[in-house]
Amino acid sequence: YLHIVCIFSVADRNGDKGWFRSLFVHTVDARKDAHSNLLSKKETSNLYKIQFHNVKPECLDAYNSLEAEVQHRLHQDQDFPCEVVGSWNTWYGEQDQAVHLWRYKGGYPALTECLKKLNNNKEYLEFRKERAKMLISRRNQLLLEFSFWNEPLPRQGPNLYEMLSGLLLHPENDMSHNRARAITYRQENSEAVGGFFSQIGDLYVVHHLWAYESLQSREETRNSAWLKEGWDVNVYYTVPLIRSMESRIMIPTKSSPLQ
Repeated sequence: YLHIVCIFSVADRNGDKGWFRSLFVHTVDARKDAHSNLLSKKETSNLYKIQFHNVKPECLDAYNSLEAEVQHRLHQDQDFPCEVVGSWNTWYGEQDQAVHLWRYKGGYPALTECLKKLNNNKEYLEFRKERAKMLISRRNQLLLEFSFWNEPLPRQGPNLYEMLSGLLLHPENDMSHNRARAITYRQENSEAVGGFFSQIGDLYVVHHLWAYESLQSREETRNSAWLKEGWDVNVYYTVPLIRSMESRIMIPTKSSPLQ
């Protein structure tokens, strides 16, 4: 048998760290602010909530009608500091799923105020009981808005919407520069709707929301990006930082401000 003995120097005479010790000791670059503060918009204090409701297939139409009625009433009532940004049903992706995006103007205090009022609203509590009969499961996340994305505003339709949701592999790496450049490559038809990252719920998740006239226009838009100088470099540096990515193609409900 051949025996190989490797001897590593842990420290030299001056006490400096050797190569072997450097395998186990890592330096961390100190941040001067929270990662969320570095990425989110400074000029607004909006907080977003995204809801994913998995609906019993036979109840989807009744669910959409009930949800639309409640959203309308909340919009009419100025006492609630919240508004629905968009509501959709998933077409391709997880089936029989409803997705709602809410905005709370005023951040966490507005969210807390709204929840307190809703929990004391008998009509809303009855709505929740009725809605629960139609659901298989539900989950949500609280989100902040990327500083370099458009603020989601109502738009005319008809449009299809794609939500790209990704889990970051290396959340400590700042992807904001590459993501900001990516928006400029995909704005020919104002298809960029909004971009968000999670604060509560599943962490290190980003959501990019796009609008297209059709699946064909989506294909053409994505292909045209590869013809622009710099897009390939942007993809090269961004993709390795993503652990997983999910695409949903969604159809807006009749009551959605984003049509």
